[in-house]
Amino acid sequence: MTEPEVLGARFRDGTSDAVRIAYEQYSSMVYSLALRSLRNTADAEDVTQQVFVNAWRSRSRFDPDRSPLPAWLVGITRHAVADVHRRRAHAGHAQPVEIPETSGPDHTDEIVDQVVVAQALTELGPPQQDVLELAFFERLTHAEIAERMDLPLGTVKSHITRGLKRLRTRMEGTHASP
Repeated sequence: MTEPEVLGARFRDGTSDAVRIAYEQYSSMVYSLALRSLRNTADAEDVTQQVFVNAWRSRSRFDPDRSPLPAWLVGITRHAVADVHRRRAHAGHAQPVEIPETSGPDHTDEIVDQVVVAQALTELGPPQQDVLELAFFERLTHAEIAERMDLPLGTVKSHITRGLKRLRTRMEGTHASP
């Protein structure tokens, strides 16, 4: 059994330190997903805390044989983010944002890939993480990123190149192991 599988089983069984370890390993991923959609640090922090509280309270419904713990957390995050968007829309603060449905048996690999990419991005750390998120999630050009981050254009291009190489290495390592 792999380390993530052991953690998933311990989490489901309610082992006392499992929620702490899960939080340490996956809170940055949950926070990144929430922040990317909500664009508000306070809301993303609240969602992150809520996700782990909800996950711990509903751990009896978690089946580590059906999906890995990070994928389950992504599902809880998606629902928590959708709730925030609904509350915002109801309060008139923002238009509802469509959250793509990615759960279900046909999308397990897609969810795992999203988890791996989100986790790998957080492991890059700033400024490479910031530059890549602006390029791919906000679809900014290199020049727009340079202007927003107050960096030379060549530096932005270097961060993107090095960041993509590190992501590729991370992804190849993830998919190489069975």
